[in-house]
Amino acid sequence: QRWKLPRQHSNPADMPSRGEMNGQDWNTVAFSNRGPTKQGAKKVSEAQRTGAAVITQSKQNNNSMTTGSGLSAAALENETDELKHASVSRDLKMAIQKGRQAKGLTQKQLAQQLNMQPQVINEYESGKAIPNNAVIAKIERQLACKLPRAQKVK
Repeated sequence: QRWKLPRQHSNPADMPSRGEMNGQDWNTVAFSNRGPTKQGAKKVSEAQRTGAAVITQSKQNNNSMTTGSGLSAAALENETDELKHASVSRDLKMAIQKGRQAKGLTQKQLAQQLNMQPQVINEYESGKAIPNNAVIAKIERQLACKLPRAQKVK
């Protein structure tokens, strides 16, 4: 049995039409960051002269860099308090190391037993991790020893 190939269109008039673009909006749209127009400013000044109530809203200064805490970069730079993440205490570091070594486990083996990345155990033992009581509890259960918990942030 022979397979038939689809018919090739040699004449462009034989091609199916693509249809017209119905419902398309061909009007030009412009985006800009300009403030109020002169006409809008005139209306505001007119209202102020006549004594009508005018509500004004100030926009935030978008030129300054702000942090997630809402402080600007300059305010954060001039801050006198030390702003840094909490880190693992020396007691916790030593307790995890001693518990792991008492069980005869490497950092990688302990991480596999806990279904974690070996880097997490390494960060806790080197004191670079941000303490998480849920992680500390998992390590505590696996090593079967009591570990000091992280203090709650006030």
